[in-house]
Parts: sequence; C-alpha cells; structure tokens
Amino acid sequence: MNLTKEQLIQILVATNIIDEARLDELINIAKKGNQKIENVLVSEGIIDANTLSQKYAETIGVPFIDLTRVSVRKDLLFQIPERIAKSNNVVIFDENDEGIKIAMVDPEDLQTIEFIKKQIPGKRLQIYLATSKGMLSVLKQYKKGLQAEFNEIIDQSLAATKTSEKDLKKMAANLPIVRIVDTLLEHAVLQNASDIHIEPLEKKAIVRYRIDGVLHDVIVLPKEIMPGIVARIKIIANLKIDEHRLPQDGRFKIEKEGYKFSFRVSILPVFDGEKIVMRLLSETTEVLTLEQLGLQHAALKKVKLNIQKPYGMVLITGPTGSGKTTTLYAIMGILNTPEVNISTIEDPVEYRMPRISQSQVKPKIGFTFANGLRALLRQDPDIIMVGEIRDSETAGMAINSALTGHLVLSTLHTNDASSAPTRLIDMGAKPFLVTSTLNVVIAQRLVRKICTNCMEKYKLDQTMIKVLDREFGIDHLMEALTKSKIMTKPKPIEEIEFSRGKGCDQCNQEGFKGRIGIYEVFETSPKINELVLADAETSKISKQAQDEGMLTMAQDGFVKAVTGITTIDEILKVTKD
Repeated sequence: MNLTKEQLIQILVATNIIDEARLDELINIAKKGNQKIENVLVSEGIIDANTLSQKYAETIGVPFIDLTRVSVRKDLLFQIPERIAKSNNVVIFDENDEGIKIAMVDPEDLQTIEFIKKQIPGKRLQIYLATSKGMLSVLKQYKKGLQAEFNEIIDQSLAATKTSEKDLKKMAANLPIVRIVDTLLEHAVLQNASDIHIEPLEKKAIVRYRIDGVLHDVIVLPKEIMPGIVARIKIIANLKIDEHRLPQDGRFKIEKEGYKFSFRVSILPVFDGEKIVMRLLSETTEVLTLEQLGLQHAALKKVKLNIQKPYGMVLITGPTGSGKTTTLYAIMGILNTPEVNISTIEDPVEYRMPRISQSQVKPKIGFTFANGLRALLRQDPDIIMVGEIRDSETAGMAINSALTGHLVLSTLHTNDASSAPTRLIDMGAKPFLVTSTLNVVIAQRLVRKICTNCMEKYKLDQTMIKVLDREFGIDHLMEALTKSKIMTKPKPIEEIEFSRGKGCDQCNQEGFKGRIGIYEVFETSPKINELVLADAETSKISKQAQDEGMLTMAQDGFVKAVTGITTIDEILKVTKD
C-alpha cells in the first residue's frame, strides 16, 4: 500500500480512530524511521493490518482478499513467474467466468497491472487488495515444492498399498496413487520439462525431470508405492497391467484449461522393478520460426532459399534429442500453403499440423518408412517429409522422389553436415544421384540460453582460451565474427566480453533458461559436387564448404556466445569431439 495523507484522514480521522494531530505525529515517525506509515499504525496498535487494508480497499474501490486463508492452484500461481510475483507483490489466486483474480499489495501500481496483462493476454483482470502478510503466505507456495506436496499424501499411499498390494487395478485406482501421478504430470508441465524419469532403486524410487536438456532430481518416493504408480500409468496409457517382463510403449493425453499435452510412455523392466520414461509433447505450442530456433545471418538465407526449390532434398542431421524434428516442422510451417499438398511419414507424429496429411509408421504390421513413402507417392504430393532415412531402401526411394519433382524433407544421423553425402553413398545411393538431388544439409545441436534476468559479463581466462585453441583453433573461431559481420575488425579474444548467468529464482539457480540451436548449413555447389563424385574425404568437402562461406557448428556457437545468447561452456559441451 502507498497511502496518501488524504486517504489516511478518510480511513482514520473521519472514523474517529485517531485525531489529525496524532496522525501527523505518526507520519513523522514513519518518515524519520524510513518506514511505511501502515507498519507504524499497526505496530502502535492503532489499527490491525486486515482492518486497515479493508478500509483502504474501500477508498480506492477494489475488493479485499485475505490471502492467509487461500490455497492457490499451482497452474494459476505459476502463470506469474516467481521473480515477478516477489518483486511486485502480485499473485494470481483464483479465476472464474469473469476473468483472472489478481491480488496486489498496491492495486494502484498501474505499471505492474499493464505488465500482467501482457503476461496473460486475452484475460480480464479482477484486481484485489491483499496485506503484506497475506502476500507472503502465497509467495511461500512457490517454494512449497514437489516433495512437500507429496508429504501430505505419501502416508495415505502407503496405507492404501498395504490393503491392496495383491490387486494392481485396485491399487492404481486408489486416490493417493492417482494424486501422486497427477501431481508428477502437472509439475512437469509447469516446469517445462521435456521428459519424466521414474527410476526404481533397491530401497526407493527417484523421479527426475529433463529441463532444458539436463536431468534434475525432483523427488524421492518410497519403494512400496512404485507398483501402484506403475500400474496407474499403465492403465492410462492403455498397456498390459500384469506384464512385468517385457518392455511396453504407450501414449495418453491430458488436457486442462491452459494446456494440452500428449505423453509418450516407455516402460522397461530393470533389476529393481520397472523404469518409466515419459516424453511430454505439447499439442498447443505454436510451430517456431527458423529465426526463433536460432538460424541467423547467411545460414538463414541459405535455408530459406533452398526450401523454396520445387524439388530436391533438404536434410537435417544430428544426434537424438538435437531438435531435428522441430526444425522440420518449422520448415513445413513455412511451406504449408493452400497451393501445395504436404504428406508425412513419421515415427511418431509429435505435433499435429493443419492441412498436412500425417502418417505414423507401424513396423509390426509392415508399415515402415519405405512402405509409407511408397504409398505417399501415390497421393499426389508436392512436398514429402520422411521422419528419418535409416536404411538403403528409404534412402533410395527418397532420392528417386526428389528426382521426380518432389521436395523431400528428412533427417539423417551424422555428426556434421558435410558428412551427409558420404553417409547416403555408404547406404547404397549412387554418387551422381546424391549430387543431383541434395539441395542443403542442416546439422544442429541444442545449447542452453543464458537467463537474461541474472546475466553478467566476464572475460575469458588464459586456461579457457587454451582449451578453445586446442579444440577448435582461435583463428577459426574469430573468423566467424567477420563472416557473420559481428565485427569488421575482431579485437583479441582476451578483450571480448562474454556472458553467463549467476543463477536466480527465475532460472532455478541454474543460470540458464530455455534452449536454442547452433547450426552448420551445408549448401551444395559445383565444386562440392565434384569432390563428392571423386569420392573425396569428408574433411576436404567440409573445407570447400567453409571456403564458400559455411560456418561450422562451433563457429555458430561462438558467435552466439559473443552476442550473449549462450556460454562458451555450453558450446564446448555439445561440439567438441
């Protein structure tokens, strides 16, 4: 609250709580002690905090809420990041048909209200006044955490397990087990996890979330409730509840107001029980643009130019989990217009896209990538997306499709972009067909982005400079700054300021928030095709591509480190051999 003297007179003097002379005396005490007047009024016993807040709320025409009596749903609470909530004393505590209910210590803070409107677009805000004490009680709920939340229900779970351990279906339907599974899923969504790992050990079970590519321990569960959790997940994923010896794969969806997620479930028998890994796939996330993914400068121009060609192959390469499928979907998002027919064959279909015919392979019944691609060619496609080229038959059909007037998008497992032609030839493709059809290859890795809230500048020490020189060559890295036009005349690396995150509440003390790609865009040319036809080594093909302007992934990462997007340590982690 920021009470004016006029408001204090209206609240206190007009209602005969104190006279104006006493009010002036207390205002002077507050000023001398650099305190808020409301704190002085409460400490002097003039009025209690709740009554003062209620009367203040009446003067400014907003309702009052006693937050000490409120338990806020997690999906509402986390719509405002903890850092914003703490620094501005504002929380979401409820919602109804009329909109979102916001509690503030200072409802006249218009700047914060406008910021919250941008955070929650399309929602009508209902502003309430809360006391500082009430606000603190809700802010503590940010830190309540998963373990504390589970402590309230684990004892019930253990009791339920003892009474029904012989009946898995009954155990899975017990309310405490259902609450545990629901809470695990809800927290994973709220923390932007990409995977949930539930791992049985000898005497306990550990739950881990993969956030921004890194696994984090989030909770330890008693081993006794693991059968119930496994059974519950098997039921919702439509798996065999009594099968404990063989691996199983399934899928299920959860939908709540604000989000809709599909979960891919993998259950694997291990020594201490059954391990569960669930991949989270948002069905409401919009497809990202190439710029949002991290493509920039000349690499971005090359990709945009080559995907507009009417035929040929566009390949994305990299290891599992490097974001290849996301890049493919971004490209399809650009190409998806009413004038073209796009068909896909995927394993699995991760995101649904309107106006695109998407099919999922089913190897058990013979519906493989090769068979699916053969069927797609009879569907009059203009653009074909094949989830992965993993064998000679699929490679041959993809190349033939590109030769016959189709634009083919696919992924390939190679360490860098320059290795793609050699990899296709090793899979049985004829070199002249590879050079005739390959338009562009995009190799990529994912790195964590620096948290912008706790970013600090620093300069590299000699130890790190020596590591960079040994791994990549300093001259090779510095060349990227001129190629990208970041610097016309690069200064010595010792003088360049880099960035890193110190760690804060907003990034959970990690120093990173979100991920972005680093790329190597390999565009074919007459000279490169000559090398491919001559069966040249990959190193020579890569050297020619670099001479023609290609940045390696290490160089692209270095540019992103210099511009404050990621750190040198992240680049080293994902690119060094």
